[in-house]
Amino acid sequence: MADVIMPKMGDAMTEGKVLSWRKKVGDQVSKGEPIAEIETDKVNVDIEAEEAGALLDIVVAEGQSVPVGAKIAVIGAPGTKVERRDARPQSSPDVKPPAAQPQQVAKHATVSPPTQPAAQTGDAGRVKASPLAKRMAEERGVDLSRITGTGPDGRVTKEDVEAFLASRPAAAPPAPGAPSGPAAAPGPDYVDETPSRMRSTIARRMLESKQQVPHFYITAEVGMDEALRARQQLNATYGEQQRVTVNDFVVRAVALALRKFPNLNSAYVEGKIRRFRRINVAIAIALPEGLIAPVLRDCDRKSIVQLGQDAKALAERARSGHLRPDDYEGGTFTVSNLGMFDFVENFIAIINPPHAGILAVGAAQPRPVVRNGQLTTATTMQVTISADHRVTDGAEAAQFLGEVKRLLENPFLLFLTE
Repeated sequence: MADVIMPKMGDAMTEGKVLSWRKKVGDQVSKGEPIAEIETDKVNVDIEAEEAGALLDIVVAEGQSVPVGAKIAVIGAPGTKVERRDARPQSSPDVKPPAAQPQQVAKHATVSPPTQPAAQTGDAGRVKASPLAKRMAEERGVDLSRITGTGPDGRVTKEDVEAFLASRPAAAPPAPGAPSGPAAAPGPDYVDETPSRMRSTIARRMLESKQQVPHFYITAEVGMDEALRARQQLNATYGEQQRVTVNDFVVRAVALALRKFPNLNSAYVEGKIRRFRRINVAIAIALPEGLIAPVLRDCDRKSIVQLGQDAKALAERARSGHLRPDDYEGGTFTVSNLGMFDFVENFIAIINPPHAGILAVGAAQPRPVVRNGQLTTATTMQVTISADHRVTDGAEAAQFLGEVKRLLENPFLLFLTE
């Protein structure tokens, strides 16, 4: 008999909410089979059983939150009696993870983008629905309890919502002489919405960063013609399957520069400077629900092609909702690139705690420049570092930025191995 505990999905996670149970008490559970869906600060996660047995007890009901490490269920041999004297299903400030971690029988599996907690039928009196169906229903003001689900276990699907909308009578035409536009809704001219858990977490962490971290900023302009030519040659050589992006060049340059300036590969933690031995660059990825920053590991030890493959796989997992727990952990510096928006010349990013710095990358665009006293055009890109003044100073951050610039303007240096 072993406990299923609330897993930890990132350094900032302190508690999680059980959204739904895939199994009922008494059901048989196979190893690797999803048993519950939980909501974390960033994502919704299906957790899987790490061993086979029967679900002997559900300690935490759907919709309840508990701290990381708290017991949420028990799996064991069928018929085993379970004592619940130490079960604490209610979420409250005094609930703390057990001093010694119990044997964990849940592992993280499918990660889906955050949605509103699923409304399930049955004991909780709520409606089961897919995330897309819930989103469609919310956008169109549809009560899911009025829809008969055709999915597994009566789950409401997107098709069910579409069929329900198609079956509703069309709105009556306006009366003669009535205004043709939409009628003004009674009450105030605004709607207050509760932010998603991800958006709430972003708001909290960014506010803490701006309030507690003394930011300063430096911008540099980088000539990108040589790097773009090198990228074109790489893509022509390796083909679409191993295609690299400008961001892969930037990440490689940042990683090599961090070797020379380890202060920027550090964190200010409890009055001490923590220097990281590995260079793990977090890359900002925008999702409809908010911004996440999964991690590329050991970027100074990988080629641009390998970094490109790793970044592509990471982005695909993020957009399909299949990021793994370790994809979020261990970052030491962040790159945020808005170069896909060709009108963004530059911007300033907020440091992602506990990192000491973040590099904001604008679009690479042809611009007029003066070279050897002559006016000409060149493709340039502006990069701005936001740095923690507790860990580094302006001169050092400028030197770091100068090294990033040197490497990108001489891209053959990015292909050297040490």
